[in-house]
Amino acid sequence: MRGLVEHFAGLEDPRVARSQRHSLLAIITIALCGVICGAESWVEIEQFGQAKAEWFTSFLELPGGIPSHDTFGRVFARLDAQQFEACFAEWMRAVAGVLPAQVIALDGKTVRRSHDRMAGKAALHLVSAWASANRVVLGQVAVDDKSNEITAFPQLLRQLALSGCIVTIDAMGCQTAIAEQILAQKADYVLALKDNHPTLYDEMQDTFALARASGFAEYAPSVWDYGRQVGKGHGRLEIREHWVLSDPGVLAYLSEAVPWPGLRAIGLVEAQRRWREGQSEREARYYLLSRPLCAQQFAEAVRSHWGIENRVHWLLDMAFREDESRVRMGDAAENFAVLRRLALHLLKQDTTANCGIKARRLKAGWSTHYLLHILTG
Repeated sequence: MRGLVEHFAGLEDPRVARSQRHSLLAIITIALCGVICGAESWVEIEQFGQAKAEWFTSFLELPGGIPSHDTFGRVFARLDAQQFEACFAEWMRAVAGVLPAQVIALDGKTVRRSHDRMAGKAALHLVSAWASANRVVLGQVAVDDKSNEITAFPQLLRQLALSGCIVTIDAMGCQTAIAEQILAQKADYVLALKDNHPTLYDEMQDTFALARASGFAEYAPSVWDYGRQVGKGHGRLEIREHWVLSDPGVLAYLSEAVPWPGLRAIGLVEAQRRWREGQSEREARYYLLSRPLCAQQFAEAVRSHWGIENRVHWLLDMAFREDESRVRMGDAAENFAVLRRLALHLLKQDTTANCGIKARRLKAGWSTHYLLHILTG
């Protein structure tokens, strides 16, 4: 509870003084507890609060009782989303910190049913930053309705302490301005490259094709590295091969075609999947690197990026049913997304329950002792 009070106490209340029957901190606390315990709407949060009214009264000032679902909806719709996200990010940084040299993955996710066609409002799209070593979301920024992720990445990066870290972004964020910002914040990048940069993409395809055909014979051993990983699961065999090339002549040639800030190496990942039924598929992915990593380090950075998909976005959809949420008034969808990510972080920090996130949510709803343990860490 101390973290909640410490980091959200300064949040600006959007209500006029005469209409404040319930304190803002009490509303946020009940809402967060409700989301932790399985509530997925303002009505469910109100019902949860009513069911736990005696417990909440033991540590919250509630002269007006438990707020109604309309109150929760109005307050979170008017609450400044950027301030709320900043409080969330401050708490995450205080709890987890940023370990030197860890991978920070930036990726976007759409809350698919948060759109309002009648009002001309698009579905909420969020860009989040995920720390691979600490396994926490360090911050998030909503993408403007009339823009895309490219405009949100710089804003999110400015919120982060990145010195010494490696930032990974998919092809949408493979932009020279974003690369320059990462370098300016004393970090390095591993950026996925696709045909949104056709000239550079074609040159890199040709470079690796020629190098592989000759077994990299024309390059000194010190400027290239290779690694191979084999894994099994879900009825398939997956073979991943990684190449990193940091030859100065190649980099100078590529930079002539498309000048790229801080380019120190290029990378290739080739993944082959084979199923028991005899089917197979092969995929090649290309990357720009500002640090000449060895093949193993490169593989770890690329694999770490998918952690935000597997350990955050997938859990938000499966355990929190985020894609089905119809919360959409004002800034409510964005603020509810903060509550979900905060709840997910607190639930993942628990090491006492040997079960999944959904089961932990149920357990927290059944046991106020366990809920208090989740809140206090």
